[in-house]
Amino acid sequence: MTLQIETPALLFSATSLILLAYTNRFLTIAQIVRGLKNHYDENHTKSILLQIKNLNLRLSLIRYMQLFGVLCLFLSVFAMFCLFLEEQIIGIYLFGASLLTLLISLGISFWEISISVTALQLHLSDLIEDKTK
Repeated sequence: MTLQIETPALLFSATSLILLAYTNRFLTIAQIVRGLKNHYDENHTKSILLQIKNLNLRLSLIRYMQLFGVLCLFLSVFAMFCLFLEEQIIGIYLFGASLLTLLISLGISFWEISISVTALQLHLSDLIEDKTK
């Protein structure tokens, strides 16, 4: 099997967009956490504490998503460098590793999104219960 130097370069645009999306999610959740903390300082409720705990887990997952995304980009560049030096075997393995790290990043992203959906469903169920009372 041979690998052209352009093949690892294909991951650049996709990985860059994914990292931008991850960063936007991180910044949005961080802003929500700050607001909830201020709200908690005024009203010490267990509900707010649970929400902050949930958001803290999501922030940790986003950090790992970003880590594996950056690692994907790094390995892609390193694979291109090896292919430039005509080190096919090393380049192929590095490209495979970059694809694996991208898969890990996307898997963690799926996990984080599922946590987010579950939290939103809990909020909606609270609204539905309040309406029925």
